[in-house]
Amino acid sequence: MSELKINPQIEPSWLEVLKEEFEKDYFKSIKEHLIEDKKNHTIYPPGSMIFEAFNQTPFDNTKVVILGQDPYHGHGQAHGMCFSVQKGVAIPPSLKNIYQELKKDLGIEPPNHGHLMSWAKEGVFLLNAFLTVRAKSPASHRKIGWEKFTDQVIKLLSDHKEHLVFILWGNFAKQKQEYIDTDKHCVITSPHPSPFSANNGFFGSKPFSKANEYLQSKGIEPVNWEIK
Repeated sequence: MSELKINPQIEPSWLEVLKEEFEKDYFKSIKEHLIEDKKNHTIYPPGSMIFEAFNQTPFDNTKVVILGQDPYHGHGQAHGMCFSVQKGVAIPPSLKNIYQELKKDLGIEPPNHGHLMSWAKEGVFLLNAFLTVRAKSPASHRKIGWEKFTDQVIKLLSDHKEHLVFILWGNFAKQKQEYIDTDKHCVITSPHPSPFSANNGFFGSKPFSKANEYLQSKGIEPVNWEIK
């Protein structure tokens, strides 16, 4: 069960701001739940990738936060960053719509893969509200404590950083606005890029150019949204 020893796998600047959370009872309960669940179920993403978003986008480097809900629950999809899949895995429908809006907004041609590592390295923190899921069982880990943890992550970002952009797609993500100080951060909202809602206002919402306009207005280097 060593792969579920979560704390040492966190990037140092995140460990600094989250170390108190790791010691709380609810977080210890999350780890216990995962260890027990793994005895009878496949859990995604793999233990070593649960905190991939944190490890690839340090707290100190974060400029933009994109919030997802559950990890993907199909084989080989989830790797710890919301909306992203690794190269060689089919691009999910919501991500195809994100690419479509990216092209409309900034003229960036969609890549032939769904791996958003380029964004993570640019300071785009790709956070899921729930960091694990059982295989083929969406929402199966929604009540084990992850949301308490990720709500605190959002609060810490809001409290300790200046001039972040929070991109909140869909009603679930929009609810997280209560944890964000809108006096010192930019919040961009729209319907979710899912095929069920993208035509209701996601397309044409221009989140990428809006994010960069805000960052530039604060003297911050804009994000290069091109996916390599």
